[in-house]
Amino acid sequence: MVFKAEIVFIKVFIPFALGIITAYYAQNNTALIVSCYALLSSFLALLILNILYVKLSLWKHKILTGSLLSICLFFTGSTLCMLKTDFLKDNYFAKHRFKALRICISSEPQLKNDILRFEAEVTSGIKEQTSYPVTGKLLVALKTDSIRSVQLNYGDELLIEPKYAPVEPAYNPAEFDFKAWLATQNIYQQVFINHNQIVKLPSNAANPLLKYAINLRQKQVEFYRKVIKNDEAFAVASTLILGYRADLSQETLNAYSKTGTIHALSVSGMHVGIIYIMINLLLSRFSKNTRWLVVIKFLLTITLIWYYALITGLSASVLRSAIMLSAVIFARQLKRHTNSYNVFAFTAFILLVYDPFLIWDVGFQLSFLAVLGLVALQPPLYKLLFFKNYFLDKIWATIAVSMAAQITTLPLSIYYFHQFPVYFIVSNLFIVIPVILIMYIGLTMLIFKISWIAPLFEYIINFTNEGLKWIADLPFSGLTAIFIERWQIWVLSLFIVFISIGLIQKRSRPVICALCLLLCFQIGTAHHKILAEKQRKMIFFTLRKNYAAAFISSKEAILVTDLNPLEKNYLFFIKPALERYGVNQVKFIDWKTDTTTKHLIKTNHQITFYDKSFLLIDPDLNAKKIANEVHFNYIWLHQNPKIDIGMLHEQLKTATLLIDATNKDFKIAEFENEAKKTNFKTHLLKRNNALLVSLN
Repeated sequence: MVFKAEIVFIKVFIPFALGIITAYYAQNNTALIVSCYALLSSFLALLILNILYVKLSLWKHKILTGSLLSICLFFTGSTLCMLKTDFLKDNYFAKHRFKALRICISSEPQLKNDILRFEAEVTSGIKEQTSYPVTGKLLVALKTDSIRSVQLNYGDELLIEPKYAPVEPAYNPAEFDFKAWLATQNIYQQVFINHNQIVKLPSNAANPLLKYAINLRQKQVEFYRKVIKNDEAFAVASTLILGYRADLSQETLNAYSKTGTIHALSVSGMHVGIIYIMINLLLSRFSKNTRWLVVIKFLLTITLIWYYALITGLSASVLRSAIMLSAVIFARQLKRHTNSYNVFAFTAFILLVYDPFLIWDVGFQLSFLAVLGLVALQPPLYKLLFFKNYFLDKIWATIAVSMAAQITTLPLSIYYFHQFPVYFIVSNLFIVIPVILIMYIGLTMLIFKISWIAPLFEYIINFTNEGLKWIADLPFSGLTAIFIERWQIWVLSLFIVFISIGLIQKRSRPVICALCLLLCFQIGTAHHKILAEKQRKMIFFTLRKNYAAAFISSKEAILVTDLNPLEKNYLFFIKPALERYGVNQVKFIDWKTDTTTKHLIKTNHQITFYDKSFLLIDPDLNAKKIANEVHFNYIWLHQNPKIDIGMLHEQLKTATLLIDATNKDFKIAEFENEAKKTNFKTHLLKRNNALLVSLN
């Protein structure tokens, strides 16, 4: 039985977290002032009630005092969140105009796709030879030609030109919202620069501890690079053991993702747990001797766990594991009973006090849900079957762990990654021993600088990769393109809660509630499929340099584009939208290709799709020969055609003008200005929302 006194931090965490979530969606100065006054008022009320506790016999009114405490914690969370929101501060750098900005690199620079990217803290703005203290974070992208002249590291201070711009939102349906993702990290501006726009200053403002950790990790990475010959094995070793984001191939990433073992590549609780087991075994003799040896073991264990967390980047999942494990070890040292839920809530509370924005971190969310599954579901799942054989028992225990973590993370995993690994039990069983061996051998190599064992180390990594790729290639290895709405996350989560309670406690009512929730979820899914079967849609995508338009009929689409299925722009901007609308057959044609299908005809610079017609204007079309009596719903301008917008409007007054990204920026501006003069309805397909038209 769990007593209320044992779960005090659950009561603290829930209103505190709700306050943070509410404040995030109401970030403005008025809300901050209201929150501050509400926090002050509720705190004073609690203080007065505490003074008058005996006189008013408040132990008889626990609901009143408990509610007031929850209100105080709610506004503590909301106030803390808004106080740490940079753009609400008066000295936020983007609220002022400066000739130069002084920034400090606050993350380890990472080179990818010929661009060096890093986060930076803006410390001051310079105007008229005067420096003004400012605050705020900036995402910096540095072109590779500048790397030849400047070597950048964490903590370096730079002077840059203030040519920053707001992070662009997602323009296309189902596109990854980079702006929203960065906002959860308190970043709202980005800048693209080259070597002649920066000046490296001689000073370094790095946190000494983090700088030491980063330098140490870099030395370990260099050691791996020296002794491991295979690039993919090196990338996996650096990522899995040290949390260093090396360039893993897309094939390997897909294998880990499709098999439900991507957590193995993110240094998290599993890795910290493996480290703890190793430390505990090495120091096992200390527990059987005098008291002072037990204290030394405790101090060494805590120190080594946090040292490992430090050199792996102190990610949210590592912090969670280190804090939680430290709390459990400390309680055992004091010979106190520890409630797992209380430790769980205490860890989350401490992390959110440190950084309220962590609540939106996907790793933070999934790692806590996985731990919740291990605490709540693994024990009853394990008890469902009993094996006398030691090895069968251990296999079942591992399966129970995998199932518990997968069940509790299922709703968010589907929502974020749109897939479900069917063979997750097989793949997680497969990697248990290899991951443990990789961790132990890899750390032994680093500690003692042993290179002769590298071939064995490399073989185990390659064996693991190939095994996961084989599982990923099995028939029906994963359900992909699964899109659910936010309300379905809550329905699915409540289903898991009720079905777990019902099966564990053997009660029928929770099971009936769970089945009702499952029915609601299935009705929503079926409704979406029915709509997909009957849909008639046109999507004109917003791209940077290319063009793409999808003509969707049921689950089939004709895609007019200059992209191919393997290009990143297609995979990032277009494919998610097609999957979101249930399209499973796509026919690619380019601008000049004519085609005829059941619902679409493309010929002679014209497209007819159901009852909609398009005129495609490019430099090859003589627009003067457009007949006045011809009716078009849309006019598509492509590759800077020489066209008189005014004359076009006279001929086709009811049409909508579409201007794609193949036109040069100055031509787009010219077309847009001419269209405004004649009130020509226009839609830009560059730095603007995609055009979605439903014909149903």
